[in-house]
Amino acid sequence: MPEVIDNKTIFSLLEVSRSIQKTIADRYRSLYWIKAEMNKLNYYTHSGHCYPELVEKKDGKVVAEMRSILWKADYQRINDQFRKLLNEPLRDGITVLFQAAISYDPLYGFSLKIVDIDPTFVLGELEKEKRESIRKLQEEGIFHANKNLPFPLLPKRLAIISVETSKGLSDFFKIIQRNPWQYKFEYTLFPALLQGDKSIPSIIRQLANIAEKTEEFDAIAIIRGGGGEVGLSSYNNYQLAKAIAIFPIPVITGIGHSTNETVSEMVAYQNAITPSELADFLIQKFHQFAIPVVEAQNRIIQASKSLFEREERLLMQFSQSISWNSKAVLATQEHKLTTLTNHLQLFYRQLLKDRKADLNSIQRLLQLADPKQLLRKGFSITKINGHAITQDISVQVGDEIETILYEGTVYSKVIK
Repeated sequence: MPEVIDNKTIFSLLEVSRSIQKTIADRYRSLYWIKAEMNKLNYYTHSGHCYPELVEKKDGKVVAEMRSILWKADYQRINDQFRKLLNEPLRDGITVLFQAAISYDPLYGFSLKIVDIDPTFVLGELEKEKRESIRKLQEEGIFHANKNLPFPLLPKRLAIISVETSKGLSDFFKIIQRNPWQYKFEYTLFPALLQGDKSIPSIIRQLANIAEKTEEFDAIAIIRGGGGEVGLSSYNNYQLAKAIAIFPIPVITGIGHSTNETVSEMVAYQNAITPSELADFLIQKFHQFAIPVVEAQNRIIQASKSLFEREERLLMQFSQSISWNSKAVLATQEHKLTTLTNHLQLFYRQLLKDRKADLNSIQRLLQLADPKQLLRKGFSITKINGHAITQDISVQVGDEIETILYEGTVYSKVIK
């Protein structure tokens, strides 16, 4: 009962609390479906109970906040439903539609006792955000901006946004580093959170860092492991999708899921279901470059071989032709030379014979012309002063003359 002091009715804190408790219990007898963002799940492993922190935001600001209770049995049942439908457990940072009783406890204050959560509503909220992001990007005319960029002929230099311990990243590295063709990739890791609301500013921040040195990279790869729809909800965020869409070099994604594409994947130049498939995509780009080069190399080699073989055949033909022609020419010239030699021999024999006959005739003539022959026949030679006398006018009376006979000489004096 309240206490009266100086005409003042005074209630104890417990009495007020119990009054509020009774009033709320009388007023809120039913279960209510409530929509709120589960800021923190606050799961306690030792008890299995959860004490979710629920908030409502407007324009990014918290306008309402309340604590709640999710007992172990209800949590396990709800968590199983989430795993079955969404492929991941109930977690922080999602907007949920839940059924709860409104209660007030004198010691713990107001709280909501959650008895059920609709996992399909979560899917609906994700889809709603996804459609809204797509609409904004299309209205701004940037939805296909990254896809329209020219992709490098050889995507060799990669900027990778991921978590160093990610299994998906490990699978990606395993494929590109051990490719049997020994294609060489260069990459720089830009660590970022890849799941939950905090992943949005984390990825955008690393995109901004890469934007300052885009000339060092051919493409950006965003890589993470597998996950369900809720875990991928951040990739439907408008701000993140816009940062990817307007990025000045191609962005490729391998965020590890096989269900609906997120908006970030839609606006990226290329998306793959898994990091391994993304690695295969990059290797295929090298193939597309290497195969024509190898084919061209083979064609050049084959053409070179054919050219050498043809030229070798021609050279052999020319060689044989030259050899045959040379032999024929040599044989002809040899025959001509032999014939000419024979003719020359006959000519010179005849010439020598003729010259010998001429010499014999000359010799006979010389013999006939020899003065001794004339002198033998009784002729003589008369000289005066050592000169033969051929006219009488060259001789005067009293001159001494010399008469040469075949045998001997007579000296006379002209008297008449």
